[in-house]
Amino acid sequence: MTEAQLMHTFDQFQHASSYVAFNEIASGHINDTYLIKTREEPHYILQRINHHVFKDIPGLMANKVLISEHLKHKRSDLSEKEIKNRVLTFVPARSGTYYFKDHEGHYWNVMEYIKDSITHHIVTREEVAYEGGKLSGEFLRLTSDLDASRLVEVIPHFHDMSFRFSQFEDALKVASAQRKEKARTYLLKVADLKDEMHIIQNLKASGAIKLRVTHNDTKISNALFDRNNKGLCVIDTDTVMPGVVHYDFGDAIRTICNSAAEDESNLDLVHFNVAYYNAYKSGFLEELETTLSDLEIETLPLAAKTMIFIMGIRFLTDYLNEDVYYKTKYPEHNLDRARNQFKLIESMEKQMKV
Repeated sequence: MTEAQLMHTFDQFQHASSYVAFNEIASGHINDTYLIKTREEPHYILQRINHHVFKDIPGLMANKVLISEHLKHKRSDLSEKEIKNRVLTFVPARSGTYYFKDHEGHYWNVMEYIKDSITHHIVTREEVAYEGGKLSGEFLRLTSDLDASRLVEVIPHFHDMSFRFSQFEDALKVASAQRKEKARTYLLKVADLKDEMHIIQNLKASGAIKLRVTHNDTKISNALFDRNNKGLCVIDTDTVMPGVVHYDFGDAIRTICNSAAEDESNLDLVHFNVAYYNAYKSGFLEELETTLSDLEIETLPLAAKTMIFIMGIRFLTDYLNEDVYYKTKYPEHNLDRARNQFKLIESMEKQMKV
């Protein structure tokens, strides 16, 4: 994108600001995100939404705006300035919708930038894990009275274990003998864990655990902090959909508690950090405990194991499929990612009762 194109796109939204400059924010894997600096505050975040991943952009933006308006209503005890620091504020396009579609078919949205906010891509202190847990728990608590059926399911079957197993089994049927042999140890692990990894889905299907509004992408980089590492709000609400509390708890733990990058091939470096787990869980339950059932709380450790597994099986499936989904840098990149996730499960099992 040229600067002139970004300026033109930014001016398709209802702001009263004078453009000064832009910086690309390169942290995301799906959307293209830019910080738009203006002469007057606030500055803005301009984002191009990946319509190849998200097929229903109007539905996605309706979800995002609905969530923000609900959260603003729930935080009516705060001043307007405080609310803008704690809840995402979306700017409507000149057309009246909350997105702009350019002549190339790309979709854009704009939100106000939260001043002096920071993000973490890895966790190096328990206080950050704790604050991340509080933010996630607060989000779930404040949206617990919002009817989840009002949300559009922007990525169907996103955390559906049966769907992921079906993809895996289809890949296994067409995989080369060489790749199956290299992955043999992990094929056996998948088979061993199959029944256990369906427990949460079965509880959801039976109605034993509540269907609620969930964020569904709770990696630590989707939490904003102030300069003192106190939590401000969760961001990147593209994947907000109906779900269960275990999705958000487990996905956060998967990313917070791994001592190594998810594609680290030296498995000796991969450990499950129980201290970070306990810190995150403490903050999470501090915000949410009174709204959860005993069963939901009891199955939180299983949620962590399940969400680690679901990424392991997705990486393994892509390896068997000759790497058609995730970007890879070498032939066994996806297999290394899968090995990493299964080692994380093994480390967790050695240290905790799950």
